[in-house]
Amino acid sequence: MAETPGPQFDPYAHSYRDLHRNSVRASGEEPDYFAAYKVECMARMLDEPASGAPLRILDFGCGVGNSIPHLVRLFPNAQIHGLDVSGESVGLAKASYPTALFGVLGEESLPLPDASIDVAMAACVYHHIPPEQRLRWTRELKRVLKPGGHVFIFEHNPLNPLTQKVVRDCPFDDDAILLSRAESLSLLKAGGFTSTDVRYIVFFPKLLAFMRPLEKLLVKVPLGAQYVAYGIA
Repeated sequence: MAETPGPQFDPYAHSYRDLHRNSVRASGEEPDYFAAYKVECMARMLDEPASGAPLRILDFGCGVGNSIPHLVRLFPNAQIHGLDVSGESVGLAKASYPTALFGVLGEESLPLPDASIDVAMAACVYHHIPPEQRLRWTRELKRVLKPGGHVFIFEHNPLNPLTQKVVRDCPFDDDAILLSRAESLSLLKAGGFTSTDVRYIVFFPKLLAFMRPLEKLLVKVPLGAQYVAYGIA
């Protein structure tokens, strides 16, 4: 997401999955593993509304829709909204997941009413947003969330050297400026969110998959490949 975001990302839309697969090859996993991981992490952290009403979930920066099938799987009654700056990516997402609602992001605001969303997620999106624009988009997420709604910002951990290498080697991360844990927390607090915190995630490659049950004990250890910053509107 930059000054001319659509044209910047449109060329990668049709090759995104292959480029992503190449960039994470060292992990031994397919990109779908990481997409599922994030949505499953979010699902564990969420408290369902007492009313039991279907959730409205926003995938902010949805790209070609990698998170959508996992959102549908884990939140089968939810209304899923996907928004992205790349019209080409949105077109591919629409074709693949016709039950979700998609739209193209403008440069200034989210095309959603105030207090209309229960949960918002941004999966490795913020490092593409120029630093001077990050607070504005955080405030936009706060605007569209209902009171008590949740936001989840998944980001690469800049303290992890393997993560830094993956970002350096990935063609569509040419514009990436990674966010520290402190910056993500600061953005959420300045954006008006409460109960903010960070959990580190994605510690073990496929070769060490037998150790993954330990990850829930390591959420405060800043060695994970990624982290999730979250807050309540």
